[in-house]
This record gives sequence, C-alpha cells and structure tokens, in this order.
Amino acid sequence: MVEGLVSTIIPVFNRGAMLREAVSSVIAQTYRPIEVLIVDDGSTGDTPGITDDLSVRNPDEIRVIHQRNTGAGLAREAGRQVANGEFIQYLDSDDLLLPRKFELQVEGLRSNPSCGVSYGQTRYRHSDGRVEAEPWKGSGTKVEMMFPAFLLSRWWDTPTPLYRSTLCEKAGSWTNLRLEEDWEYDCRIAALGVRLHYCNEFIVEVRDHEQQRLCKGDALDPRRLKERARSHTLILRHARSAGIDESFQEMQHFARELFLLSRQCGAAGLSLESKELFASARAASGAVRGKGWDFRLYGLIAGITGWTRLGRMACYSDSVRK
Repeated sequence: MVEGLVSTIIPVFNRGAMLREAVSSVIAQTYRPIEVLIVDDGSTGDTPGITDDLSVRNPDEIRVIHQRNTGAGLAREAGRQVANGEFIQYLDSDDLLLPRKFELQVEGLRSNPSCGVSYGQTRYRHSDGRVEAEPWKGSGTKVEMMFPAFLLSRWWDTPTPLYRSTLCEKAGSWTNLRLEEDWEYDCRIAALGVRLHYCNEFIVEVRDHEQQRLCKGDALDPRRLKERARSHTLILRHARSAGIDESFQEMQHFARELFLLSRQCGAAGLSLESKELFASARAASGAVRGKGWDFRLYGLIAGITGWTRLGRMACYSDSVRK
C-alpha cells in the first residue's frame, strides 16, 4: 500500500466515449498521488482500443486490465486486487468526479481517523442536459453511520464515497451479482460499524443517458428478479450481523420490500425465490408482525394455489390498487 495514493477503479463495457470523460475527470483532480485502474470487462468494438490508448497517453497514472465479461462487481474486484492505494475510489464509466473530490475527502479522512468512508453531495444530470439543483438521493444529508439507513435505500451513488483500502479489505471481495451488487457491497461495509465523514458540497456528477443499463428494465424480468432476490437476502444477513432487528423502523420497511419482491418473483415464475423471500419477510417483521393476518393468509393461499399463481394474482391486485 502506498501512503496517500488514491486508486480509482473503473469497470467498462462498451462505453468508450463516456469512459474518456470519466478518466479525464480523475486526471483533473487537484489531488495527487493517484492511479487509475481501468477494467475492460469483455468489451467489443472500439472500447478495448480506447482503454489502451488512455494508458499509452498517461502510463504513469493509468493501467488497463482486459478480462472476459464477468459483470461490474467482479470487474471492480479485479481492479481492487491490484490497487496500491491507501484510499479506494469506485467510478462507473458513465459518471464524473468533480475536481476537488479527492482533496476534500482525503483531508476529511485524515482529520477524522475514526471514519472509514467519506461521502458528499451528488449532482444529477438528466439525459437532456438538465441538472438537478438539489443533491441527488440522500447525499445532501449528513449521516454518521450507514446502518440502519441503508436498509431504506442506497442513498449515494457508486462514485460518491471514498473508502479506506483497509476497510475494503475487511469487507472482502465483490460478489458476482449483476444487479444491486453495489448496494450489497455497501451493506457489507455498513455491517463493519464504519463511521462516515461528510463533505457538504458537490463532489460527483452522475449522468442519465440512453445507453443500456442493467438497472433499467422490466420489473418482472426473471433474470433481474433472481439477482434482486440474491442481493436482498445478503443485505438482510448483513443488517442482522450489525444488530439491526425488527425493532428498527428501517427493518420493518425492508421486510415490506422483501414481501413485495416475493410476490414479484412468484409472478415471474420463480417459485423457490418467492417462497424463500416470503419466509425472510416474515422473520424480518418480528414475532408479532410476522404472524399478522396478511402473512398468514398469503402463506395459506400459496399452499393451495402455488407461489406462481398467487404471485400473479397479488401483483395484479397491487397494480389495480395503484
């Protein structure tokens, strides 16, 4: 590990033009020393050549790893394994860092040795160029601990936090999840009881665009639901290991989300996932709430009709109520 070095890990799959902009935003940082690790995740077309060109132009700060396609999570892990920095920055190839991000966050972590992660305000740019005036998601609010708030949502985006590399080592490897892998990873970080440092200004820009994203798609796509079922199961496990139980309102919220996901999995024909998520939702709700009439009735009907048929009926009912 090189003291003071910030390692930026950028997975990329077929986004050559946007990658150039993302890398430029790292090179434009007011802070040094830095290294940029671009992980070409099985790209086709001109993207592999673009990654190599970026490295040739700045060999002292940019390295490239070419690998078969494994998904963003494992691509980030490939970069982390060769990173030399005291601090780790994950950056998606379609997002941008603002120039003083590292300067502000490294100073924040150095001044607050009890904190393992620094985050700040996220700026959101729509695909038509409009920029939201207010911080995106929950990035405008100062929070000292990730749990239990991370059970409500992942209220920052991938480029927002800067991590101590020692913390990433304790958290372990990224999984092979292809959806919600970043939420699961951050909940693993949260389970370590890490304290947060906050920068009260914009430090990153996330951009909407028309290129394909796995996070966009049909809510009842079986492939998406399988990944979400896995991620939610892991997130629940991380929260419990951190001592978050049914007495927390955030756990009750997550239990309702598990129940909804159970119904959606059933509607998509994923009977096993539906049944397992239902059991998790009941357990997360607690001894009293888990025995409520809605859970008891749903479980009874599922035993008669099957999880798929009931899931389809339930999702239809949910859509009518909306």
